[in-house]
Amino acid sequence: MKHFFVILFILSSAVSVAQQTKYVDFKKIEAELFFNKIQVDSTLFNAFEIEFDILKRVDSVFLDAINMRFENISLNGKPVKFNNDGKKLIIYDKFKPSKNNRLSFIFFASPKQAMYFIGWNNEARNQIWTQGQGKYTSHWLPSLDDMNDKIEFDLTFSVPRGYEVISNGKLISKSKSSNYDLWKYDMQQPMSSYLVALVIGKYNKVIKISQSGIPLEMYYYPEDSLKVEPTYRYTKQMFDFLEKEIGVAYPWQNYKQVPVHDFLYAGMENTSCTIFSDAFMIDDIAFVDKNYVNVNAHELAHQWFGDLVTETSGTHHWLQEGFATYYALLAERDVFGDNYFYWRLLEYAEELANQDRVGQSTALLDPKASSTTFYKKGALVLYMLREKVGDSVFRLAVRSYLNKHAFKNVETLDFIKEVERFSEQDLSAFVDKWLKDKAFYYEDIELSLQKQSPFISEYLMVDCEAPNSKCDYYLNSWVSDEAKRKIISQVPERVTSEVFKNSVKVRQAIAQNVTKIPIELKESYETLLEDKSYITVESALYNLWANFPEDRVKYLNKTKDIIGLSNKNVRLLWLALSVSTPDYGKQEHLSELIQYASPVYNFEIRMQAFSFLEMLNVITKDVIKYYEDAETHHNWRLKKFAKAFREKYKDHADYKKLKTH
Repeated sequence: MKHFFVILFILSSAVSVAQQTKYVDFKKIEAELFFNKIQVDSTLFNAFEIEFDILKRVDSVFLDAINMRFENISLNGKPVKFNNDGKKLIIYDKFKPSKNNRLSFIFFASPKQAMYFIGWNNEARNQIWTQGQGKYTSHWLPSLDDMNDKIEFDLTFSVPRGYEVISNGKLISKSKSSNYDLWKYDMQQPMSSYLVALVIGKYNKVIKISQSGIPLEMYYYPEDSLKVEPTYRYTKQMFDFLEKEIGVAYPWQNYKQVPVHDFLYAGMENTSCTIFSDAFMIDDIAFVDKNYVNVNAHELAHQWFGDLVTETSGTHHWLQEGFATYYALLAERDVFGDNYFYWRLLEYAEELANQDRVGQSTALLDPKASSTTFYKKGALVLYMLREKVGDSVFRLAVRSYLNKHAFKNVETLDFIKEVERFSEQDLSAFVDKWLKDKAFYYEDIELSLQKQSPFISEYLMVDCEAPNSKCDYYLNSWVSDEAKRKIISQVPERVTSEVFKNSVKVRQAIAQNVTKIPIELKESYETLLEDKSYITVESALYNLWANFPEDRVKYLNKTKDIIGLSNKNVRLLWLALSVSTPDYGKQEHLSELIQYASPVYNFEIRMQAFSFLEMLNVITKDVIKYYEDAETHHNWRLKKFAKAFREKYKDHADYKKLKTH
């Protein structure tokens, strides 16, 4: 986007990041951003005004501003001395305790990260979206990278007609001028700068109203109307549940969810405006294989845990991710039932136990802990704490914790104090064991889960690796689907035609684990190609194709019109198998496979297409061009993948001949 003209009102401070909040209270940012010619080599032009209070005498204040240029800087209407070091704009003055100071200026910026321009140079979907956590909003908007300073952001955007604009807060007006629409958003409460969000693209939306009257805005691409229900399934139910379970009203004016192309993560909990990967936009069949429910619940829970109350530092990161993971499971429990809830907790425990076995376990209060620790150990610690103090005490403590620290920053002790107060217990031993010790106490978790859930006891009891196991019986008995899937993964050779009469999930386990197909199971196995599961169809197609060469054409004909998940898993496999089948594959099939490696498609599709092309030993001018493009992509996974290919093939004759640089 070229000449992205922005007008802003914000606040500032200085001294040092650690000391800044002692001297300055940054209160409000009002920004008007004008997007002119939309091109990928964007330049931002911004007029900026900031309101702030000085708390103590200080000789300078600063804003984080990465690689920006400034003009017309004034403080309370007068010129002021400043310094721009490429990372910060520092304002010098003899600041005295005072209220409602205003700083204004014009700035220019060309963000290299935190704001992403998708598709403007190719045929992909044209979008702009932001990601502030870990990347810093200060790359495109002068702000504060320190999450301990919370500010009210009121943002206005002038954008060419035909595009929707979604940001934090409530859309209070939309007006037209020449070829542009002016979108004005209002926030009523302060938030950390990393939670500022912007999405520009072509969208429709549906709106539902929560029991408490909060508008739930769910965005989708115009061509994806049939994917809205399965993608956003249970959204209102989970929202209503969390408000009731947490006991604190949703703190923002509305809640928006927006899918974007090639997002960096599964989702991001920007205040009142979750951005998530459009890979989660799914049809009804895909819901069985990969749905948005858990990510949906997780990002929603963050609106309280992370957005309303925010960690002071990485040491307390579990207060955001552990709480969001735990409350997401509680919301899913309300949807899917107790068995699902305990099953997921057991999965988390087993993953953490494996991490512990290989010596990679980390303490929950270690700022360098793994994501598995922050998210899953954090959730399990909350589960164990709730078991220790009881439901009513836990709820009271959480409610008090949120109310007491609303719109502020918190440390672990702030939460523990509330639990100790309501439970009248000393939790120091609990904290030492579960939060400070890097060891993971799997046996304690397993014992608790077995005590609470007969379903978990049954699952753990079923073990085909144990002597005298009854796995043949269990496969056709009353035991759960999870237990049967466990059996099939352990002893796939024990699967009989009778086992195919089980649920879609059990049949999926057959497709994924029974890779050598006995002739007596061929007919039953072929029925897997008709299942309402794209993962089942993908696995079954490959296994049948590999096991019965004489019937390859039959299997390809049967599946030729199936696309699969959003990553086109079935179609990509079908193309690769088609090209590999003599007298069947056509040049158009190979051309289509190559095209899926182009920048038009999201990174997951591209990576899978590249993998198949490598297996087929296909290196063409277009393939090399697409690899070179991938090396400059903003998504680190695709970039790393492409660089690994270059390293592997740098001495390959065809690669050396076809590469463009």
